[in-house]
Amino acid sequence: MEVTKTERGFGIIEFVDMYGKPCSLQKSSLATEDAVWLGVNDANPKIMARDAHKYGIKTKERTGWISYPVPDDVSMTTRMHLTQDQVRELLPLLQRFVETGELQD
Repeated sequence: MEVTKTERGFGIIEFVDMYGKPCSLQKSSLATEDAVWLGVNDANPKIMARDAHKYGIKTKERTGWISYPVPDDVSMTTRMHLTQDQVRELLPLLQRFVETGELQD
């Protein structure tokens, strides 16, 4: 995990999930309430290679997942925007998972 600050001075912790995907926990710039952003940094959309031609995507691949090109004008939110109360509610569930590997009793 790497602890730094954003260009605007907000705390950010960057890490990699078990699939090797870049993720982050970042202090939100929301002015009305304390909040954090948590999740993967990039949606990384995929499509099955066999279906690519139906959507005008050219590929030599015939099987498996391939990258699905998304126009720059499209935004995809991949991180949760959580308030302090929401994080407070999640903490006991996450702690249970840490201790038992389960979410419920």
